[in-house]
Amino acid sequence: MVAHVDHGKTTLVDAMLRASGAFGERAALVDRVLDSGDLEREKGITILAKHTAINWHGMTVNVVDTPGHADFGGEVERGLSMVDGVVLLVDASEGPLPQTRFVLRKTLAAGLPVVLVVNKTDRPDARCAEVVDESLELLLELADELDLDEATTALLLDLPVVYASGRAGRASRTRPADGDLPDEPGLESLFDVIAATVPPPADDPNAPLQAHVTNLDATPFLGRIALCRVRAGVIRRGQQVGWCTSDGKVTRVKITELLRTEALTRVPAESASAGDLVAVAGIPDVTIGDTLADPENPVALPRIHVDEPAISVTIGINTSPLVGRDEHPGTKLTARQVKGRLDSELVGNVSLRILPTERPDSWEVQGRGELALAVLVETMRREGFEMTVGKPEVVTRMVDGKLHEPFEQLSCDVPTEHLGAVTQLLASRKGELNQMVHGETRVRMDYRVPSRGLIGFRTEFLTITRGAGIASHVFDGYGPWVGELRTRLRGSLISDRSGPVTAYAVDQLADRGVLFVGPGTLVYNGMVIGEYTRAEDLEVNICREKKLTNMRSSTGDELVKLTPPTVLNLEQALEFCANDECVEVTPESVRIRKVELDSHTRARQRSRARSVS
Repeated sequence: MVAHVDHGKTTLVDAMLRASGAFGERAALVDRVLDSGDLEREKGITILAKHTAINWHGMTVNVVDTPGHADFGGEVERGLSMVDGVVLLVDASEGPLPQTRFVLRKTLAAGLPVVLVVNKTDRPDARCAEVVDESLELLLELADELDLDEATTALLLDLPVVYASGRAGRASRTRPADGDLPDEPGLESLFDVIAATVPPPADDPNAPLQAHVTNLDATPFLGRIALCRVRAGVIRRGQQVGWCTSDGKVTRVKITELLRTEALTRVPAESASAGDLVAVAGIPDVTIGDTLADPENPVALPRIHVDEPAISVTIGINTSPLVGRDEHPGTKLTARQVKGRLDSELVGNVSLRILPTERPDSWEVQGRGELALAVLVETMRREGFEMTVGKPEVVTRMVDGKLHEPFEQLSCDVPTEHLGAVTQLLASRKGELNQMVHGETRVRMDYRVPSRGLIGFRTEFLTITRGAGIASHVFDGYGPWVGELRTRLRGSLISDRSGPVTAYAVDQLADRGVLFVGPGTLVYNGMVIGEYTRAEDLEVNICREKKLTNMRSSTGDELVKLTPPTVLNLEQALEFCANDECVEVTPESVRIRKVELDSHTRARQRSRARSVS
């Protein structure tokens, strides 16, 4: 299952599981049952690709549900290495979007057959016929980019189309009227099309064993579990196999447990043949991309290839004065613990890279985008880590002696009245407009923007469109460096001393900008406590107390209403950071601070920077 984010992949898998009778009659219905992680449920998106097996009238359909967000594209590429065909979901109103192009290009490059599912046909603004035409145009465009032959292109134009409503659990080959549900009551049409379009596994069960490790899991009883696609031969419980690793070594290991997936549970199995997806236990250090082969004739399969990372952050130990002083402080504070956790993330995350820095207690972590890196940091803070996270930066490279930077394909859908503001915002971020489509009340714009220009873009975009704008982007290759970008127009309010915030100081500073802290919050010298109304930074005393005297006032004390502080979450804090700022992350708090806490040292650094320029 591949699609743009929020087009209904996981909901359709729910409907397929219900239609097959995978849930008991008395089982409570849970939406997005495959999104089992806490972060996935909180954010409403799929982060990790997951596999389930559906039994439909004696036919086993192995389904891999993939993320729709471009930052988790490594999960999509890994999922494509497990399957024989792809169901491409497209929203009946939004149509193909940037991530649709990304996943479809990967699918065509892998030579997989495609089933087009137009989902959410019951949306009031559905436009099924136009969406099918747009999808076919995208197919032709990608076929031309990939130089596919005429016979393959002709087959693509004849691809089967299914109209569905995943939430209602209905699908049909007949196009319904826009805004209506499909005319058939169940998902029979979808399963029939999958059976007719996706070929059965062509892997040879009589050949020497080859099983490709495509994902990892773990249980307290079995330890690390390798999820494999058996490409050739038969794998059995208790069998001795050759474990082929990335460095070319072959080690004999024993399969202690073999598990098959049935709906949402894994059940023990004695054997699995070519074409099956199975879970294998007994190899404690197995990693993604390894091959389990015949020990007498070990032939390794090609490693899984993923696109290069485009965004990086620096993650190190927490060096702030408040380290370990929260009400519920972190329990993992040392460099050894942080490095060990980052190394363990590399085992299961194929799109991540970790590089050393000049400091022994911090590391450069490279990923696909801000969201993927923010999810990693959020997961670590929930595990009890305290860290310092630097401002996101782009990963550059030298091409023919010239500096190149990553670019993104950005798609914006905004109300007509906000068109000018969005155009101005993207012009300041060096965005290049490729296409504009006017509707009755909304405008769709496609831009090519430097990845640097999208750091901090989402918050400002939602502000100027008053929450009505929709923006999505996908990696679009490297291009020449476009020069300096000024993405943040306002400076920071910085605390000039340590102590608790007072209500009197908050009231006095209310007109200086937007505050991120409220009365009673502990702050320290060099901590960013708000956004200034002007372009430069301003150091303020947020701990100032009202002086008491024995003189009576004619007015007495007046009741003052304080504006509630704007509390930033982790993603907003990373977006807000300036070049000389970083984020302190603990299980309880997210604080923005200057990299250099001492104001005199910061002043000397600014002076040196001016003299050099």
